[in-house]
Amino acid sequence: MKYPVLTSLRHKGKVLQIDTEREMVILLGVNGEVIGSLSWDFFIDQILAYRKVAVQKEVRSEPRISLAFRVRYNTPEGERFESRAGGIGGGGLFIESHTPLPVGTKLAMEFSLPEKSGEWLPAKGTVAWVCPKADQYTFSPGMGVRFTEIDEMVRHQIHELVKGIQVTSQAA
Repeated sequence: MKYPVLTSLRHKGKVLQIDTEREMVILLGVNGEVIGSLSWDFFIDQILAYRKVAVQKEVRSEPRISLAFRVRYNTPEGERFESRAGGIGGGGLFIESHTPLPVGTKLAMEFSLPEKSGEWLPAKGTVAWVCPKADQYTFSPGMGVRFTEIDEMVRHQIHELVKGIQVTSQAA
């Protein structure tokens, strides 16, 4: 099926073609030439990512910082991953991944903060939102994980780290 673009000033005259057999959306130029195509997976991931980012911004209750550190995590099915986290706060962390797990996935994880890189801190969490590709909010694709179980001493360490870095950043 073909759907002409009629009201978008920047794209008027182009056509979106839906290919249900290949589950693709194809963009055709004003002369019918193929400009490009995207899979349905990509569109669905984009819609979910932006919807979840907006929800996450509204519900984030604790300050966070951008910080690179190591994280290991396991899914309920027993899959084990090792990655880099790109940010943390008392409520959760952001795990960089080119294949983020679906929203709602429960994770058992451990992470190693930079000041004590040999110490692994345990926590459990749930994927709260995904970013399938780098965008204006994150430099890397990945997933925001909300802590569901975390020792109070670990949360305290995170709070102290966040406060320390925020104070240092404000002083600079």
